[in-house]
Amino acid sequence: MKAEKAAAAAAAKKKDTCDLLGIEAKKATQFPDWYQQVITRSDMLDYYDVSGCYILRPWAYRQWELIQNYFDDLIKKSGVTNAYFPIFVSQQALKKEEDAFQGFSAEVAWVTKSGKSDLAEPIAVRPTSETVMYPAFKNWIRSHRDLPLRVNQWCNVVRWEFKHPVPFIRTREFLWQEGHSVYATREESEREVMEILGYYTNVYQDLLAVPVMRGRKTEKEKFAGALFTTTVEAFIPTNGRAVQAATSHCLGQSFAKIFDITVENEKHEKQYVWQNSWGLTTRSLGVCTMVHGDDKGLVLPPRVAPIQVVFIPLRYKDSVEAVQKRAEQLFGALKDSGIRCTLDDSDNTGGWKYNHWEVRGVPLRIELGPRDLEKEVVVFVRRDTGAKETVSWTNMISHAKEVLEDMQNRLFARAKE
Repeated sequence: MKAEKAAAAAAAKKKDTCDLLGIEAKKATQFPDWYQQVITRSDMLDYYDVSGCYILRPWAYRQWELIQNYFDDLIKKSGVTNAYFPIFVSQQALKKEEDAFQGFSAEVAWVTKSGKSDLAEPIAVRPTSETVMYPAFKNWIRSHRDLPLRVNQWCNVVRWEFKHPVPFIRTREFLWQEGHSVYATREESEREVMEILGYYTNVYQDLLAVPVMRGRKTEKEKFAGALFTTTVEAFIPTNGRAVQAATSHCLGQSFAKIFDITVENEKHEKQYVWQNSWGLTTRSLGVCTMVHGDDKGLVLPPRVAPIQVVFIPLRYKDSVEAVQKRAEQLFGALKDSGIRCTLDDSDNTGGWKYNHWEVRGVPLRIELGPRDLEKEVVVFVRRDTGAKETVSWTNMISHAKEVLEDMQNRLFARAKE
């Protein structure tokens, strides 16, 4: 009797644990709960004890690295170089551009103490880095020969003033890139604004399979102090909302006048420079999740998936050694082909493994069982449609690449529709 009760309790505990590994809320009818379950149970994010701040787990951070690599390659080919500037901003620097920077005043977080002692003057944590970078730009630029100056940094920023944080979408601390450029003429400046906006479109549409609309912000919505702001906007069909996905600002000469950034032109006349700033954030991860995810969890476009293929050997009784050996060989060939993949040969059940990788959105699952061993085939299972097909060992790698490319295109087409 005691043994039966213990077994029942163990089974109930196991069931509860398994239930928590899956997604219970429905995307169409319980969108906020669905989103929270997906980002936590897929190991994208963990909560933290400071409101509005979150831990990006390796599964999310690897996606951000792939976005970084893609965008960083684009801007470097265009002539942009990376640097790093301090996280702290002096009160004096913020006051210097108070009129142009008023849009951030309510969001600035201040450091007022060192240990138990008050600081002589509070210092701000950057909400963005114009006030940090532009005094340095003034020192670096002497003449028109020093232009254009195009600098980018990958960093974090802090914006404190809001009541309802949404992980990835609206957070107090987030990761981003911020590019800052200086030109001699307005024409060059405006040309770059649209160039960068095109790169942001590529990030969303080519990498994340998320369609966006490009446009210009209204005067009320533009970046404080800018001449004009351009944006790519993504749309979340489930809740009917638009999301500002990335922005490229033409700052005009307003900051140049504040920080007295001037050059001598070819006629030896003093003139103020023209400046731009542009940024893309980890909000992109939340947008991708909201657009593509389904009731089973994440659905990751192959180009941004940390793991594109999971290979699962299905071992039974006398076939364990033979299946394992062949699985290792096929997996090795798959890995050598350049596909991001993993071999799940753990002792967990097949059903547990399927659920584990489905929740995380791995695009393609490849299975190998005893019968497949006899026929020299594997089984492909797509994450986007759930479709299964049998593929010969000789065609496995080439067909996997075809399926991943087809999945990337289909996800974009479905989202666009």
